[in-house]
Amino acid sequence: MQRLRRLVGRRSARQSERAFVVEGANVLGEALASGVPVESIYVDRAGLAGDRTAAVIEAGAERGIRVYDLAAGVMERVAGTVTPQAALAVVPYVDVPLEALRGADFLIVCAEVRDPGNAGTVLRSAQAAGAGGVICCDGSVDVFNPKTVRASAGALFRVPVVSGGDAVEVLEEVGRWGLRRIGTVAHGGTDYTTVDLVAPAALVLGNEAHGLGGELSSAIDSRVSIPMAPGAESLNVGMAAAVLCFEVARQRRLGTDDGQPRSSVAGPR
Repeated sequence: MQRLRRLVGRRSARQSERAFVVEGANVLGEALASGVPVESIYVDRAGLAGDRTAAVIEAGAERGIRVYDLAAGVMERVAGTVTPQAALAVVPYVDVPLEALRGADFLIVCAEVRDPGNAGTVLRSAQAAGAGGVICCDGSVDVFNPKTVRASAGALFRVPVVSGGDAVEVLEEVGRWGLRRIGTVAHGGTDYTTVDLVAPAALVLGNEAHGLGGELSSAIDSRVSIPMAPGAESLNVGMAAAVLCFEVARQRRLGTDDGQPRSSVAGPR
């Protein structure tokens, strides 16, 4: 069980083995459905509740995946939650090289997004809105962190993810692909509802506390903001990503003929 604990608790262990842990029937089910070659499944039979978990475990066993029963109390020492799920599994990394996203017309770039929950929400929003991929640059949270994996609710297995890469270099590359690089800022950007998001674009999300660093200025074409009522706090990165992703999806469903004015996003730099 020491290996499981290392994979749950240490990024260096995950990177060394290029493997991570998923917890719970829902996320494990998504991994199986996506065709990921799950290495092994670990089960606390005493904690099984409902047919969903049992069905997922059975589906894994039918594919020849090794299933191990854990003794009472072991899952609590291994899992990354206070109230652990009855099943967890070891899964190989599912990241892709940056070049694999060439040709996508809607990408999300995370530049120093540090909160695991926010990163998971970004992945969920990206999948739901039809993004072609998410890039988590150097300095961002590990996308295979157990908290991020849980928060993604399986989206990690449904949307292509690039893990790593210098943010400036990544943005320069996607710019060469013809995507407009749109930075998201709390204040001072163009109203996101007036921006043309039908054209190929990469939404750039910055750090929760400090936003987009100055070193990114030369690699961002424009900035957008989400207007809020006076006195309201800025949205967290995950919520902002959801709003913007679904605006992209909305505009692309309707095209540019919905009667709304569109900006070329030549916003403040």
